[in-house]
Amino acid sequence: MDRELLERLYHRAVDAAQPRHAIAANLPEPPRGRTIVIGAGKASAQMAQAFEQAWPHPIDKGLVVTRYGYAVACERIEIVEAAHPVPDIAGYLAARRLLETVSGLSHDDLVVALISGGGSALLPQPAQGLSFEDEQEVNQVLLASGAPIGVMNVIRNELSAIKGGRLAAVASPARVATLIVSDIPGDDPSLVASGPTVPMASSRAEARHLAALYRLKLPEPAEDLLASDQNLAPTPADPRFSHNSVRIIASAALSLDAAAAEAGNTGLTPHILSDAIEGEARDVAGVHVALAREIRSRNRPFEKPTILLSGGETTVTIRGDGRGGRNAEFLLAFALAIEGQEGISALAADTDGIDGAGDNAGAFCDGTTAARMRSAGIDPRAALANNDAYNAFRAVAGLFITGPTGTNVNDFRAIIIR
Repeated sequence: MDRELLERLYHRAVDAAQPRHAIAANLPEPPRGRTIVIGAGKASAQMAQAFEQAWPHPIDKGLVVTRYGYAVACERIEIVEAAHPVPDIAGYLAARRLLETVSGLSHDDLVVALISGGGSALLPQPAQGLSFEDEQEVNQVLLASGAPIGVMNVIRNELSAIKGGRLAAVASPARVATLIVSDIPGDDPSLVASGPTVPMASSRAEARHLAALYRLKLPEPAEDLLASDQNLAPTPADPRFSHNSVRIIASAALSLDAAAAEAGNTGLTPHILSDAIEGEARDVAGVHVALAREIRSRNRPFEKPTILLSGGETTVTIRGDGRGGRNAEFLLAFALAIEGQEGISALAADTDGIDGAGDNAGAFCDGTTAARMRSAGIDPRAALANNDAYNAFRAVAGLFITGPTGTNVNDFRAIIIR
């Protein structure tokens, strides 16, 4: 297996998405008044640290929320940790503090919003009529549904008191400059962290349609709110947002370009399939397998040796009670489909360093992986049916463990065909 090369490509992709490389080139114009820094997401603490180092002016106040274990030292910006992917009370209290932080500002003030993926769970603030426990249940239902991240965030927007531009609306008339590390396929800034400072173009009717389409069993207060016209989100045309700015400073597209450049130095020809692939993890794996086998046996649509790169965000419809994130599930389905095939090896991992709720970023596989699982006493097909990819890969030392990386541009997949 080309494990060392696969790791190198992953780390090159992650390095290209580090906030320290992008913040300094995207600083907003300084204000006549105060500078307030806020943020939320898995990369927000690193973004805050980079902003502090690059901003040559005073920072009057700062508060950023990140996932437990993701904090880094900052001098002028307070870093608070909270739970992800299911919100906890620390996130709820932090969201309330963020709303208070941006209240009462003037036209002369600047709010710098440092937003990255994961912020939806880190900023729980239920709409009036919903309890914090209702919002927790909504998140659990969405995570188990198999719905794409964009669908989840449209629904979250309608049930929140802070998402969908509402935080920026509270900050008005201050100017809000939003800097984003995007984990959303297609890089719609309003969907990253459910857009606390960027209004969505969606509607209440769309949210109701999506909830029905995915047969979501939401708590009764959430169903009642979706059926009403209460808590309607501001629209992109709202004049309170007219002088705000939004910049995506890191994304999957930039990371895949960096990995492709690194791969080109190895003698293997890289091909980027897409930076915005979505769908059920095991189904997406099937498409990738079909391409890999076609290349290996027929040298089409690309000639071997080659490296296929892709990004985006797959989903998992939870059917079992096993352990494992979407990247490990993708790779377990991939390993079963290439069993016995020589010359194919692959890595699938989350660029934030955590695949789901485990301690691994993802996993490695080749044509021997499924057989080695059986030798270790694991039935890989049963493990896939039980959503237990983590334990299957752990049994064959196939887990990829990096710890938090400091950024988050979603899934990274690399497949080598020799």
